[in-house]
Amino acid sequence: MALPALLSPEKILDRLQIIFPQGTPNRNYCVRKLAANTIFVALYVGAIEGTGVLFGPKHVYRMTGKQALLTDFLSRNTYATEIVGAAFQPPGKRWYSDNTREPIRDETLREGLIAVGAVGEKTDVPTTSSKPRYALTASFGALFDPALTDAKFRAAATAWQASALNQGTLARIALIRHGAAAGGSYVLVTFPSGETRRMTPGPSTDITKAVIEVFAPRFLQSPAVLFVSESGNKVVARDDNLAQTIGLKIQSDENLPDTILVDLGPAHPLLVFIEAVATDGPVNDRRKKALEELATKAKFPLQHVSFVTAYLDRSGAPFKKAVDTLAWGSYAWFVSEPDGLVELSTQKARLR
Repeated sequence: MALPALLSPEKILDRLQIIFPQGTPNRNYCVRKLAANTIFVALYVGAIEGTGVLFGPKHVYRMTGKQALLTDFLSRNTYATEIVGAAFQPPGKRWYSDNTREPIRDETLREGLIAVGAVGEKTDVPTTSSKPRYALTASFGALFDPALTDAKFRAAATAWQASALNQGTLARIALIRHGAAAGGSYVLVTFPSGETRRMTPGPSTDITKAVIEVFAPRFLQSPAVLFVSESGNKVVARDDNLAQTIGLKIQSDENLPDTILVDLGPAHPLLVFIEAVATDGPVNDRRKKALEELATKAKFPLQHVSFVTAYLDRSGAPFKKAVDTLAWGSYAWFVSEPDGLVELSTQKARLR
């Protein structure tokens, strides 16, 4: 049986960034170095759907730099069959220690590559068994053919995404790509009133635009924009007349969030402070307290105030970095999943 031609782990890593765009579930598990090394080893031993060859975490964590350079058929075949035994010792220093077994199995494979249809698992192998059970799907493995030119690879990656990823994932990817492509000299934002404003392009602006155009009409009965700012505290828009009508004094200082919305639908208006987070700056406890003081000084009752941190995507680093610091009693919203809202509730609730 012929073994597939090999790309280096570094080149595999480069291709993974394109195969799994921002918005892919658990993307970090699919595009990191451990994933690239796992795929290299699967190709090295020929563990591809339809060949009957399987690999396991041991194939990955016992691989060495010297063994990876031995690309003749005999060396690769010997490694594939003998590495599961304790007696076989490949030359050179191992890539990983034995305790990397769990991250390979649970994160890279089960939560990453298997979840997105890139790797298949032999289900009749007992879960407690150390026998190999994984193989790259044939269509996914073909994406690492060294003979593919850049144009052909990108076309193949797009085709694979269309067939392997579910519609929800594809929608998330499309939304994020749309935001990233909204470049040019300015971004045009349409307010609930129909008025438009120009904002400087950037990741935070993409989120703010979605907050005003998508979040506001979805979650507020009769939304209006009180205040919008850009990086550098530049005021894009403020409605002092409306603010005064509901008893709020807006002063452009460091305490103001990126966006202030008001819902005029309820009997008592609802004030919504929103932080757009592309890198840092969520509504944490300190930030929430400062915003509560702002509302209190304006004599706006806190029971009619909400706090939202808006992100591009929940699989992205900004949300994962800050999720454990988000303030209780606040919300998180994601541009890529506009119909959902995460509530950090302090109220006693029952599981249902």
